[in-house]
Amino acid sequence: DLGREDFVNRIWEWKEQYGGMIIKQLKKLGVSCDWERERFTLDDGLSKAVREVFVRLYEKGLIYKGKRIINWCPVSHTALSDEEVIYKECKGHLWYFRYPVCGEAGRYVVIATTRPETMLGDTAVAVNPGDERYKDLVGKTLQLPLTERDIPVITDDYVDSAFGTGAVKITPAHDPNDYGIGLRHELEFINIMHEDASMNENVPERFRGMDRYACRKAIVKELEELGLVEKIEHYTHSIGYSERTHVPIEPRLSEQWFVSMQPLAKPALDAVNSGRITFNPERWTKTYNHWLENIRDWCISRQLWWGHRIPVFNCPDCGWESALREDPDVCPVCGSKNIKQDEDVLDTWFSSWLWPFSTLGWPEKNPDLNYYYPTDDLVTAPDIIFFWVARMIMAGLEFMGDIPFKNVYFTGLIRDMQGRKMSKSLGNSPDPLDIIDQYGADALRFGMMLIAPKGHDILFDVNQIEVGRNFMNKLWNASRFVLMNIDDNKNVGSDLPGEKDLETADRWILTRMKETIRSLDKNLSAYRFNDAAKDVYDFTWSSFCDWYIELIKPRLYGTDSKKKESAITTAVYVLRNILKIMHPYAPFISEEIWQSLKTQNEPDIMIASWPEAKTIHADPKAVKEMELLMQSITAIRTIRSEMKVPPAQKTDVLIGGGTAEQRDLLEAHRSDMVNLARIRELRITENAEQPALSSSAVVCGLEVYVSLAGLIDIDKERDRLEKEIASYKGRIQAASAKLGNTNFIARAPGQVVEHEQKKLAAYRETLSVLEENHSKLLQEK
Repeated sequence: DLGREDFVNRIWEWKEQYGGMIIKQLKKLGVSCDWERERFTLDDGLSKAVREVFVRLYEKGLIYKGKRIINWCPVSHTALSDEEVIYKECKGHLWYFRYPVCGEAGRYVVIATTRPETMLGDTAVAVNPGDERYKDLVGKTLQLPLTERDIPVITDDYVDSAFGTGAVKITPAHDPNDYGIGLRHELEFINIMHEDASMNENVPERFRGMDRYACRKAIVKELEELGLVEKIEHYTHSIGYSERTHVPIEPRLSEQWFVSMQPLAKPALDAVNSGRITFNPERWTKTYNHWLENIRDWCISRQLWWGHRIPVFNCPDCGWESALREDPDVCPVCGSKNIKQDEDVLDTWFSSWLWPFSTLGWPEKNPDLNYYYPTDDLVTAPDIIFFWVARMIMAGLEFMGDIPFKNVYFTGLIRDMQGRKMSKSLGNSPDPLDIIDQYGADALRFGMMLIAPKGHDILFDVNQIEVGRNFMNKLWNASRFVLMNIDDNKNVGSDLPGEKDLETADRWILTRMKETIRSLDKNLSAYRFNDAAKDVYDFTWSSFCDWYIELIKPRLYGTDSKKKESAITTAVYVLRNILKIMHPYAPFISEEIWQSLKTQNEPDIMIASWPEAKTIHADPKAVKEMELLMQSITAIRTIRSEMKVPPAQKTDVLIGGGTAEQRDLLEAHRSDMVNLARIRELRITENAEQPALSSSAVVCGLEVYVSLAGLIDIDKERDRLEKEIASYKGRIQAASAKLGNTNFIARAPGQVVEHEQKKLAAYRETLSVLEENHSKLLQEK
């Protein structure tokens, strides 16, 4: 047995050895904190704040010690707050037992219970005062089976006549509802369990020492032998489990410390409902209001050794007791040195609810507290809206006289592919350091942000991290290409060339950048971080890397120095802005590339100015022209891909119809089309007839024909398509059957069902394309 002091010292040693693991993970993730301000809830400064708050609430009468029914964990042997209990729907039984009426042989009152073991602590049976069935029994006594005690029949409005038999066993020491009835009727409170939920000395000797569930079986068996079991029904009901130990909690009559929450809750309700604090997503406001409007007093004492010890002292010699800011040497009443401190520690959330101001030196006044409180945003998960968010608001208003933050953004929870919450016990929680070692921190950050819709849970899929890694590689390669073409002139790209020197592609990419920055700002302001990430992703990957870089290569490799300068200057200008908008998502790669681009006097990218959409000129005409060009090239590429034309093979393309303006535009970009669509011969004409053995597409009224003559084996391609069609039909059938299974829909998490629905939609879309291509080949037969 270590004893309290040695145990606490061991915990401190463990904290020093392992406490830095999370900090290490955060740093490797690229979290940009001021690490010199790191705080721990048991630091001296924070401990002082915790003690000050306890004493203030104690002096106001808002902290009190009371004997009440609390949630008790039989594994950790400590009280739990209501928020530390998770309720689960469990299949069990409803037992109907006969309690004999004293002095009336053969007459019974039948009660129903889900917890037979607690009957040994019954001190009454209650019925509704309006229930005619039991009117003549009220005031009489019943013989409590398996004991030598008699208990009264009483009336109470709490009893629901329609539930069970309308007669309810009352166990005041082991049920929160029965506790209230016990107080009203001055019943005896009999505790029948030890702290580990085994039966104690207040039960018949044969049951003593039994685990609660073993006792349950023994009681049912004896009552069956005595003919006192009326019936047993299957019953599904809600059971409270300890959040930490995952075992059913036990309602237990215990003396604990509580915070009176009603006086603190009203200002916190007003702060949110008046709009001073906003929740994102807004739907969490309803959850918050419901909890605060029905708030119960907070049980803050824990029967543990590690934590903030309750600063209440008492004198056994004279009975004095009080909460103090400093440890006393002697009793202030009688002068005795025999001073005892309360053995319990505070709920860990008692220090956490002070975090917005305790970390800034409160209760002392200082510049940091004045400057940083209140803050703008809190980012957290909704599963601690009661534990932390609501209590921080209450504490801020009570002790600072102001809200702690203006906005709360509730993230989703990260779950595994089966929709389960990540946890050590399930072994489904990967170490972020392992993922970083394999994919890189930027890939992990960006990949996760792409799949994190506002306020919704997400299913963790390592394939999404690969998307992030591929994106980082794409940016890195594009940046290297740009850097190779700037001739070591780091000033290039800090300013744009004159408007007259910009070509259509330049004006288009700048307009797209303006649109992207505007959309990005809007999404970030609305906490739509995944939509903002998609803005960055789509613009960087598609517009800049796939299109603009490819479009300017002929100018960069050409002999016209002016065209080359406008191309590289625009490319560098756009890349610099890409790095800025990428930095919050991918700090490492953006800073690395920035160091190769920034001018000598420019700051690091972290403190570089954010790009402003209003400073960039938009050219809608250039956008319209480029959209037609890109759609035409994409249509040709799609036909080549679907028809399995080898990448090295060039094709003949015929474009007809449309308007003269459209045809002239494509003619002006002939070289771009030939280069980017792998075209051998391109004909653009007003009227065109589909050539033999060709595939077609329609783009903005233009007819695009791609010749397949000599490029594919028609029979082989048709056979391949038929196999693919059969394969996808099988996938669709399996996915449809899964989604048509009512059990799957009812039991699977919503994200899993949505994932399956998306798969089915993708299968159907692919099948449609395959069948269309197969139909085209049949026409060539």
